[in-house]
Amino acid sequence: MTNEPAPVRRPPLQRPLVLTLALLLAAVAGGVVGGFVVRATSGPATACDARRVSDVGMPSVVTLVVTMPSGAPGGSGSGEIVRTGGYVLTNDHVVSAGAGGGSVQILYSNGASAPARIVGRDPLTDLAVVQANGDSGLPVIQVGRSQDLVVGQPVVALGAPLGLAGTVTAGIVSALDRQMQLPADAGGTAHLFNAVQTDAAINPGNSGGALVDCEARLVGINTAIATVPNEAGQAGGGSVGLGFAIGADVAMPIADELIETGTVTHYTVGLTLRAVPPGLAERIGLPAGLAVVSVAAGSPAAQAGIAVGDIVTGIAGSPAVSADQLTVAELQVRAGQPDVSLTYRSGGTERTVALTATRE
Repeated sequence: MTNEPAPVRRPPLQRPLVLTLALLLAAVAGGVVGGFVVRATSGPATACDARRVSDVGMPSVVTLVVTMPSGAPGGSGSGEIVRTGGYVLTNDHVVSAGAGGGSVQILYSNGASAPARIVGRDPLTDLAVVQANGDSGLPVIQVGRSQDLVVGQPVVALGAPLGLAGTVTAGIVSALDRQMQLPADAGGTAHLFNAVQTDAAINPGNSGGALVDCEARLVGINTAIATVPNEAGQAGGGSVGLGFAIGADVAMPIADELIETGTVTHYTVGLTLRAVPPGLAERIGLPAGLAVVSVAAGSPAAQAGIAVGDIVTGIAGSPAVSADQLTVAELQVRAGQPDVSLTYRSGGTERTVALTATRE
């Protein structure tokens, strides 16, 4: 193993085209993928009764088959029934190929199937909701609390890797509060924050499926895996025991908003930032950090006195090295952290302010 970060891939679609990306470590956690949160378990980890978990949880898990607007196959992924009326939560990258005139078909655990429509998508957090035509009568998945997870706790992944519906894999919570970026639709970037890391096997087709605790309660949405690069430096293969799930505490409020309104409202402090190359900063006497290139009128940043040309040197207590840090901090508002802490230099004076993000 080298010191290079393992490439991350979405394990989304059962098709050859799978996007890969190196984890952006320093950008969000000062050199580590998120912060390793040490919360000791009350005793040694024990395995879930996977058979019982499957019996309870699998009826709520579905396979999604996507067709592109051209009629070509768009791949397959997984999802879970989160509300009566046929509402299914999944990853945005699972269904994005079916947007704009494509189609989505839901395959239930009992062998039945139904056409579905895309209710709403949020590429920024890689979440989406689809609704089946008609209620299957199958149970809504029980929802747990990802904030109650502890490192070492056993968990089970339910989904359809490689299109193999009804697949169960077991493991533990390997770490908590991981942060990373993944490629999103139309060349954008999706941000996983407060993500759950697990060694339960996750492979292409598991994306959007359920990570559950031993009571079959949803604690995460399986979304990405890290893979070991080959000699040519290319990512490939399946699970190496490094899987990542969007925590249920993050995913469910977004799912509820998508169901109610079809869209998701995010929060902002009103800043656009751009990295200052270290060499340039040194030559012109600027501190290392992120240059403020625009400030929205009337925004929290404007009200705090931040102006174009100022240099943001710290975000949420960490050195500012990437504009993605601000995006993650703004996303954290949805997780109950309303204030975004920024340290910035204006002229020769350095200030630290707590900005209360507002709805975009």
